[in-house]
Amino acid sequence: MIAGTLGPHRAFLALLGGLLALAWLTLFLWELSPYARYLDHGKWTELGLGAWLCRAVPAGSLVVPALLYALGWVLMIAAMMLPTILPLLGIFARVTEDRADRATLLMLLVAGYLLVWLAFGLAAHAVDYGLHGIAAWFPWFGVNGWLVGAGVLAIAGAFQFSRLKYACLDKCRAPFSFVNQHWRGRTPRRQSFRLGLHHGLFCVGCCWAIMLLMFVVGTASVGWMLALGTLMAIEKNVPWGRRLSAPLGVALLGWASLIVVEQGYQRL
Repeated sequence: MIAGTLGPHRAFLALLGGLLALAWLTLFLWELSPYARYLDHGKWTELGLGAWLCRAVPAGSLVVPALLYALGWVLMIAAMMLPTILPLLGIFARVTEDRADRATLLMLLVAGYLLVWLAFGLAAHAVDYGLHGIAAWFPWFGVNGWLVGAGVLAIAGAFQFSRLKYACLDKCRAPFSFVNQHWRGRTPRRQSFRLGLHHGLFCVGCCWAIMLLMFVVGTASVGWMLALGTLMAIEKNVPWGRRLSAPLGVALLGWASLIVVEQGYQRL
Protein backbone atom coordinates (compact mmCIF):
# COMPACT_ATOMS: atom_id res chain seq x y z
CA MET A 1 0.00 0.00 0.00
CA ILE A 2 2.80 2.43 0.95
CA ALA A 3 4.92 1.45 -2.03
CA GLY A 4 1.94 1.89 -4.32
CA THR A 5 1.29 5.38 -2.95
CA LEU A 6 4.87 6.66 -2.87
CA GLY A 7 6.42 4.62 -5.64
CA PRO A 8 9.17 2.02 -5.05
CA HIS A 9 12.04 4.55 -5.05
CA ARG A 10 10.41 6.92 -2.57
CA ALA A 11 9.20 4.01 -0.47
CA PHE A 12 12.78 2.74 -0.17
CA LEU A 13 14.10 6.20 0.73
CA ALA A 14 11.33 6.54 3.33
CA LEU A 15 12.29 3.14 4.76
CA LEU A 16 15.98 4.07 4.80
CA GLY A 17 15.20 7.40 6.45
CA GLY A 18 13.17 5.57 9.07
CA LEU A 19 16.04 3.16 9.73
CA LEU A 20 18.49 6.07 10.08
CA ALA A 21 16.16 7.83 12.50
CA LEU A 22 15.75 4.58 14.44
CA ALA A 23 19.54 4.11 14.63
CA TRP A 24 20.04 7.64 15.99
CA LEU A 25 17.14 7.26 18.43
CA THR A 26 18.48 3.92 19.67
CA LEU A 27 21.96 5.36 20.19
CA PHE A 28 20.54 8.40 21.98
CA LEU A 29 18.35 6.34 24.33
CA TRP A 30 21.20 3.87 24.87
CA GLU A 31 23.49 6.72 25.90
CA LEU A 32 20.89 7.95 28.43
CA SER A 33 20.23 4.47 29.85
CA PRO A 34 22.07 2.71 32.71
CA TYR A 35 23.68 0.54 30.01
CA ALA A 36 25.51 3.44 28.31
CA ARG A 37 28.85 1.92 29.35
CA TYR A 38 28.18 -0.90 26.86
CA LEU A 39 28.68 1.60 24.04
CA ASP A 40 32.08 2.50 25.47
CA HIS A 41 35.17 0.32 25.56
CA GLY A 42 37.08 -1.42 28.32
CA LYS A 43 34.14 -1.80 30.77
CA TRP A 44 32.50 -5.08 29.84
CA THR A 45 33.42 -7.18 32.86
CA GLU A 46 32.76 -4.61 35.56
CA LEU A 47 29.03 -4.63 36.36
CA GLY A 48 25.60 -5.90 35.50
CA LEU A 49 24.31 -8.13 32.72
CA GLY A 50 27.42 -7.75 30.57
CA ALA A 51 29.68 -8.99 33.37
CA TRP A 52 27.34 -11.93 34.08
CA LEU A 53 27.30 -12.93 30.40
CA CYS A 54 31.09 -12.71 30.23
CA ARG A 55 31.26 -15.23 33.08
CA ALA A 56 28.43 -17.49 31.89
CA VAL A 57 29.33 -17.89 28.21
CA PRO A 58 32.35 -20.03 27.25
CA ALA A 59 35.21 -17.66 26.37
CA GLY A 60 32.70 -14.96 27.30
CA SER A 61 35.29 -12.30 28.05
CA LEU A 62 36.10 -12.34 24.31
CA VAL A 63 32.84 -13.48 22.66
CA VAL A 64 30.36 -11.29 24.53
CA PRO A 65 32.26 -8.01 24.11
CA ALA A 66 32.82 -8.78 20.40
CA LEU A 67 29.10 -9.36 19.82
CA LEU A 68 28.02 -6.29 21.78
CA TYR A 69 30.71 -4.18 20.13
CA ALA A 70 29.43 -5.38 16.76
CA LEU A 71 25.86 -4.36 17.64
CA GLY A 72 26.90 -0.93 18.89
CA TRP A 73 29.28 -0.38 15.97
CA VAL A 74 26.68 -1.33 13.33
CA LEU A 75 24.22 1.09 14.91
CA MET A 76 26.88 3.80 14.90
CA ILE A 77 27.89 3.14 11.29
CA ALA A 78 24.25 3.05 10.17
CA ALA A 79 23.68 6.42 11.81
CA MET A 80 26.93 8.07 10.71
CA MET A 81 27.81 6.56 7.34
CA LEU A 82 24.60 5.61 5.51
CA PRO A 83 23.75 9.29 4.92
CA THR A 84 27.09 9.60 3.09
CA ILE A 85 26.07 6.99 0.47
CA LEU A 86 22.58 8.33 -0.31
CA PRO A 87 23.75 9.56 -3.76
CA LEU A 88 25.06 6.06 -4.55
CA LEU A 89 21.79 4.49 -3.42
CA GLY A 90 19.78 6.97 -5.48
CA ILE A 91 21.76 6.25 -8.65
CA PHE A 92 21.63 2.48 -8.11
CA ALA A 93 17.88 2.72 -7.50
CA ARG A 94 17.45 4.46 -10.87
CA VAL A 95 19.71 1.95 -12.66
CA THR A 96 17.66 -0.95 -11.29
CA GLU A 97 14.33 0.87 -11.63
CA ASP A 98 12.71 -1.73 -13.91
CA ARG A 99 13.70 -4.76 -11.82
CA ALA A 100 11.14 -6.46 -9.61
CA ASP A 101 13.86 -7.33 -7.09
CA ARG A 102 15.22 -3.78 -6.82
CA ALA A 103 14.53 -3.46 -3.09
CA THR A 104 16.45 -6.69 -2.45
CA LEU A 105 19.39 -5.47 -4.52
CA LEU A 106 19.48 -2.18 -2.62
CA MET A 107 19.45 -4.00 0.69
CA LEU A 108 22.29 -6.26 -0.48
CA LEU A 109 24.31 -3.18 -1.46
CA VAL A 110 23.76 -1.67 2.01
CA ALA A 111 24.62 -5.03 3.65
CA GLY A 112 27.92 -5.25 1.76
CA TYR A 113 28.77 -1.68 2.70
CA LEU A 114 28.02 -2.23 6.39
CA LEU A 115 29.96 -5.51 6.42
CA VAL A 116 33.19 -3.73 5.45
CA TRP A 117 32.70 -1.14 8.18
CA LEU A 118 31.85 -3.90 10.68
CA ALA A 119 35.15 -5.64 9.89
CA PHE A 120 37.01 -2.36 10.35
CA GLY A 121 35.19 -1.69 13.63
CA LEU A 122 35.99 -5.09 15.09
CA ALA A 123 39.65 -4.68 14.12
CA ALA A 124 39.75 -1.22 15.69
CA HIS A 125 38.09 -2.49 18.85
CA ALA A 126 40.59 -5.38 19.03
CA VAL A 127 43.49 -2.90 18.90
CA ASP A 128 41.76 -0.73 21.52
CA TYR A 129 41.24 -3.80 23.72
CA GLY A 130 44.92 -4.64 23.37
CA LEU A 131 45.95 -1.12 24.36
CA HIS A 132 43.80 -1.35 27.49
CA GLY A 133 45.50 -4.64 28.28
CA ILE A 134 48.93 -3.05 27.89
CA ALA A 135 47.86 -0.19 30.17
CA ALA A 136 46.80 -2.71 32.82
CA TRP A 137 50.22 -4.38 32.72
CA PHE A 138 52.35 -1.25 32.42
CA PRO A 139 51.27 1.58 34.75
CA TRP A 140 53.43 4.12 32.88
CA PHE A 141 51.41 3.54 29.73
CA GLY A 142 48.15 4.02 31.61
CA VAL A 143 49.32 7.26 33.20
CA ASN A 144 50.52 8.56 29.84
CA GLY A 145 47.50 7.46 27.84
CA TRP A 146 47.33 10.96 26.37
CA LEU A 147 50.10 9.83 24.01
CA VAL A 148 47.63 7.53 22.26
CA GLY A 149 45.05 10.30 21.92
CA ALA A 150 47.58 12.77 20.58
CA GLY A 151 48.98 10.11 18.25
CA VAL A 152 45.56 9.25 16.80
CA LEU A 153 44.78 12.93 16.26
CA ALA A 154 48.13 13.48 14.55
CA ILE A 155 47.68 10.42 12.31
CA ALA A 156 44.14 11.50 11.39
CA GLY A 157 45.35 15.02 10.64
CA ALA A 158 48.29 13.92 8.52
CA PHE A 159 46.11 11.47 6.60
CA GLN A 160 43.95 14.34 5.36
CA PHE A 161 46.87 15.38 3.14
CA SER A 162 47.69 11.92 1.78
CA ARG A 163 47.20 10.74 -1.81
CA LEU A 164 45.26 7.70 -0.58
CA LYS A 165 42.75 9.96 1.15
CA TYR A 166 41.99 11.91 -2.02
CA ALA A 167 42.03 8.84 -4.29
CA CYS A 168 39.38 7.15 -2.13
CA LEU A 169 37.44 10.39 -1.64
CA ASP A 170 37.22 10.95 -5.39
CA LYS A 171 35.74 7.44 -5.82
CA CYS A 172 33.18 8.18 -3.11
CA ARG A 173 32.28 11.53 -4.71
CA ALA A 174 31.60 9.94 -8.13
CA PRO A 175 28.85 7.38 -7.45
CA PHE A 176 27.60 7.31 -11.08
CA SER A 177 30.96 6.24 -12.50
CA PHE A 178 31.35 3.80 -9.61
CA VAL A 179 28.04 2.09 -10.39
CA ASN A 180 28.81 2.18 -14.11
CA GLN A 181 32.14 0.47 -13.47
CA HIS A 182 30.93 -2.28 -11.12
CA TRP A 183 27.35 -3.03 -12.19
CA ARG A 184 26.69 -5.26 -15.20
CA GLY A 185 23.34 -6.80 -14.26
CA ARG A 186 24.60 -10.38 -14.51
CA THR A 187 24.29 -12.34 -11.23
CA PRO A 188 22.54 -9.23 -9.87
CA ARG A 189 22.42 -10.19 -6.20
CA ARG A 190 26.09 -11.08 -6.05
CA GLN A 191 27.03 -7.93 -7.96
CA SER A 192 24.87 -5.74 -5.70
CA PHE A 193 26.55 -7.15 -2.62
CA ARG A 194 30.00 -6.77 -4.19
CA LEU A 195 29.15 -3.21 -5.20
CA GLY A 196 28.47 -2.47 -1.54
CA LEU A 197 31.72 -4.17 -0.54
CA HIS A 198 33.77 -2.21 -3.08
CA HIS A 199 32.22 1.10 -2.13
CA GLY A 200 32.68 0.27 1.55
CA LEU A 201 36.38 -0.38 0.98
CA PHE A 202 36.84 3.03 -0.64
CA CYS A 203 34.75 4.64 2.10
CA VAL A 204 36.92 3.04 4.81
CA GLY A 205 40.00 4.13 2.86
CA CYS A 206 38.67 7.68 2.88
CA CYS A 207 37.29 7.92 6.41
CA TRP A 208 39.10 5.38 8.64
CA ALA A 209 41.25 8.02 10.30
CA ILE A 210 38.26 10.21 11.15
CA MET A 211 36.40 7.19 12.54
CA LEU A 212 39.36 6.42 14.82
CA LEU A 213 38.66 9.77 16.47
CA MET A 214 35.64 8.12 18.11
CA PHE A 215 38.13 6.22 20.27
CA VAL A 216 39.62 9.54 21.37
CA VAL A 217 36.41 11.46 22.11
CA GLY A 218 34.46 8.37 23.30
CA THR A 219 32.63 5.77 21.26
CA ALA A 220 29.48 6.39 23.31
CA SER A 221 29.25 10.10 22.48
CA VAL A 222 26.20 10.64 20.26
CA GLY A 223 27.12 14.31 19.90
CA TRP A 224 30.52 13.47 18.43
CA MET A 225 28.92 10.83 16.20
CA LEU A 226 26.63 13.49 14.78
CA ALA A 227 29.46 16.00 14.34
CA LEU A 228 31.86 13.59 12.62
CA GLY A 229 29.07 12.05 10.54
CA THR A 230 28.10 15.52 9.34
CA LEU A 231 31.72 16.28 8.40
CA MET A 232 32.02 13.08 6.38
CA ALA A 233 28.66 13.61 4.67
CA ILE A 234 29.69 17.14 3.62
CA GLU A 235 33.09 15.92 2.46
CA LYS A 236 31.52 13.27 0.21
CA ASN A 237 28.28 14.81 -1.01
CA VAL A 238 28.57 18.61 -1.08
CA PRO A 239 30.18 20.16 -4.22
CA TRP A 240 32.83 21.99 -2.18
CA GLY A 241 33.24 19.14 0.30
CA ARG A 242 36.60 18.01 -1.08
CA ARG A 243 38.11 21.31 0.05
CA LEU A 244 37.17 20.50 3.64
CA SER A 245 39.88 17.84 4.00
CA ALA A 246 42.89 20.17 4.29
CA PRO A 247 41.42 22.56 6.94
CA LEU A 248 40.23 19.50 8.89
CA GLY A 249 43.75 18.10 8.75
CA VAL A 250 45.22 21.37 10.04
CA ALA A 251 42.68 21.45 12.89
CA LEU A 252 43.45 17.86 13.93
CA LEU A 253 47.21 18.43 13.84
CA GLY A 254 46.71 21.60 15.88
CA TRP A 255 44.60 19.67 18.42
CA ALA A 256 47.32 17.02 18.76
CA SER A 257 49.94 19.75 19.24
CA LEU A 258 47.88 21.42 21.96
CA ILE A 259 47.66 18.14 23.87
CA VAL A 260 51.43 17.68 23.69
CA VAL A 261 52.08 21.29 24.76
CA GLU A 262 49.57 21.03 27.62
CA GLN A 263 51.14 17.81 28.92
CA GLY A 264 54.62 19.30 28.61
CA TYR A 265 53.53 22.41 30.53
CA GLN A 266 52.03 20.27 33.33
CA ARG A 267 55.36 18.51 33.77
CA LEU A 268 57.36 21.72 34.15
